[in-house]
Amino acid sequence: MNHTWPISTVSEAARARITTARVAAAYGVPPLERTRLAAALSARLRQCLTKGGSWQFVLTVAAGSLRVEVSPSPADGERPWCVTAPCPEPAAGPVCDAVAGDATALSEALLGADEDTALVLERLAEQEELVAFHREELHQTNQGVLALHAELDAAGRAQREAFAAERAARREAEDGRRRLTFLADASAALTASLNHEEIARLLPELLVPEYARTADVWLFDAEDERVSSVPRAAAAVIAARTGRPQYAAADPGGLPGVDDQPPSALHPGRSLLCVPLPTRSAPLGVVTLTPPGERWNPDDAVMLVELTRRAGGALDNARRFEHNRDIAETLQRALLTDLPTTPGLRLAARYLPATYGLNIGGDWYDAFRQPDGSLITVIGDVTGHGLHAAVMMSQLRTALRAYAVDGGSPGELLTRLHMFLHHLQPDLYATAVIARFQPGEPVLTWAAAGHPPPVLRGPDGRVRTLDAKPGAMLGIPLHQEIADHTVPLEPGSTLALYTDGLVERRAQGIDPGIERLAAELGKFRAEELDADLDGSAERILEPMLSDSERDDDVCLLLCHMDGQAGSHADSRARPGS
Repeated sequence: MNHTWPISTVSEAARARITTARVAAAYGVPPLERTRLAAALSARLRQCLTKGGSWQFVLTVAAGSLRVEVSPSPADGERPWCVTAPCPEPAAGPVCDAVAGDATALSEALLGADEDTALVLERLAEQEELVAFHREELHQTNQGVLALHAELDAAGRAQREAFAAERAARREAEDGRRRLTFLADASAALTASLNHEEIARLLPELLVPEYARTADVWLFDAEDERVSSVPRAAAAVIAARTGRPQYAAADPGGLPGVDDQPPSALHPGRSLLCVPLPTRSAPLGVVTLTPPGERWNPDDAVMLVELTRRAGGALDNARRFEHNRDIAETLQRALLTDLPTTPGLRLAARYLPATYGLNIGGDWYDAFRQPDGSLITVIGDVTGHGLHAAVMMSQLRTALRAYAVDGGSPGELLTRLHMFLHHLQPDLYATAVIARFQPGEPVLTWAAAGHPPPVLRGPDGRVRTLDAKPGAMLGIPLHQEIADHTVPLEPGSTLALYTDGLVERRAQGIDPGIERLAAELGKFRAEELDADLDGSAERILEPMLSDSERDDDVCLLLCHMDGQAGSHADSRARPGS
């Protein structure tokens, strides 16, 4: 089917529009598509009429498709306008063209257009309802999305807050662990020393610069002294008098357990934390600190107060120890003998207490005359340290002097001491060496009981160790008769008696130390020993103790025979002391 006619007037355009609608309806084009086709054609025809001129309208139905084409007539190079619509079914009968001025055809066309419009409006109403439904659904979805976003945002905030709280808790735990570690390490360092001056020096080194910019330790010289010749901050004086920590600054510190005070007149621009060094009775002093930054963290302040409390305890223990040590040393030295003056024989002794503990032990030396004029020299070592060892050393010293009144050789005296100690203190042992110098006889008689052997220097400088078989230790549960040994003694000879603290080293044993002692004694010239025996004893100790930890007492007794002839005759002229 094909319809063609020119269009130059409104009637011709209406005819084309009506004919297109009839053909589309006859061939079963759906109303909605038909309406779209008619509306598109009407719009194009209005454009053509507006432009003016003559136009050619062509309507073609073929192969299940309806095609409408509008083009200029004659063709002037402009491309034709066309639109197509599917024809699902063939026409039921012949389709008449609309004739211009045909009122019936025009009415039918208008009614058909109204029907199509009504159908379109109905479809539009359905679509509006569908759109309204979907709009409501979309609104509900949007509300849900907004609610979900709000929940997600709240969850995100809660998660961020939880993460922040976790970081803060972890940081706080790490800070707490750091404070506890520092407190433990610093406490161990403070309590490791028994010297109060060293503790007072160490405390600022521990605190500066991490926990304080400056640290001043004010120690009271006497227990009741609270006034210093050096100007002190008022807060430090208040802390000394009250025993409570004080904080002096322009603004309150709010530190737990610390009293607030006005800023110090001595340091108006600084914040001061003045903490007393407490003891069982009264403070030993005050530590004045300035903060490393603007002010202290309250937890740091609590840790500083606790550390200062521990430092006070360490200082108190150190002072008590030093007091007891002084008493012990006084007692120890009171028990040691003033060496007798003997013509032809000079004595020099050195006693050094151990540098650890109460510095009181069982090392001892003695020198005295027997009734026959012989000079007894002895050096010994009671096992153990402390007052018990010192008391036993004193009892052995007294017992030896009592036994020597009855005479007896060095071996006999040691045998009696052995029995005495075994019956008096079965669980205590001792070692000793006794050497006897007899006037007018160039012979040395000696005996040893479990003690390092004496070292003898001859007048020619050669040194020998008197290592004849000694007896066992004094006090062991064993019956023994300790033997005497003799050795020629020439003028100018020097005998060295000593305890194991001088020669024994843990990593080397005792033999290398004895060899070193012999070597040091052999370095002296006879003139040096004659002129200054005390100085010689001091010069022996210096190299011998250079590698010692001084964890044991040290005793050294030098017995020097003068090198001048006739010294023994002078000795015979003086009876016992």
